[in-house]
Amino acid sequence: MNLHSSWPRAMRVATAAMALALGAAPSFARNPSSTFLDSLPGLRSTPPTGFVHCPQFFVGGKPPPVPRRAQQRELCYEAFAVLHSGQTRTPVYVAQRLNRQVLEGANEKRSDKFFADARLPRGERAELDDYKRSGYSRGHMAPAADMDTPTAMAQSFSLANMVPQDPRQNGGPWARIEQDTRRYAQRARGDVYVITGPVFAAGGPTIGANQVHVPTHLFKLVYDATTQRAWAHWQANRPDERAGPPISYQELVKRTGVEFLPALAAAH
Repeated sequence: MNLHSSWPRAMRVATAAMALALGAAPSFARNPSSTFLDSLPGLRSTPPTGFVHCPQFFVGGKPPPVPRRAQQRELCYEAFAVLHSGQTRTPVYVAQRLNRQVLEGANEKRSDKFFADARLPRGERAELDDYKRSGYSRGHMAPAADMDTPTAMAQSFSLANMVPQDPRQNGGPWARIEQDTRRYAQRARGDVYVITGPVFAAGGPTIGANQVHVPTHLFKLVYDATTQRAWAHWQANRPDERAGPPISYQELVKRTGVEFLPALAAAH
């Protein structure tokens, strides 16, 4: 499996800058990568610690090597890990490790008690009021239906695990993608790693007093550690979106400019 992007990052950034200069909307089908990496402002911060307290959510214990920005923080929860951006007030990505045993126990009652994670400074996080009357739902990146303990269920309602999501997209095609992912993991012979995240357009809309960024697209990467197969779902965050066929891992890398499975890339 070719795990490397075929489009140099400098070319992607230059193309996006030209499109914005000409007043053209960026083409997500051909060049969405700059929206994932380059719309997150701020200086580079210190090198990542590599999620030392929860490496189990990443293949080979290696998280994706995204460019480090100011106000990025690694958050470990019982059932998932979040790289959080204080610039967008959303996750950069959320990582999970699913398997049959986990999902057989995932029958907890939804808590529906959303909360702002106190580990994040107030100036870096979304608050409950940001979503009120915004027209967007609080869209889980690590789904509540994947949680197999009361603690994991409660933690999944952290706003650090949320993005502003179109309600129809969230409750329709995206919910089906989440369900299909669970069904696959329940049939798999071993661990299935899932990385979910938002994609933003430079200068895109925000909600609330804290200016929580609204993603244009969402992605969900699925990797079966037993078969070593990887694929991704790519969804526009809009009410008329439909659940289409998944894209290849290579295509996700091309669209985002990120090697989400660095342990596998290093092995090839």
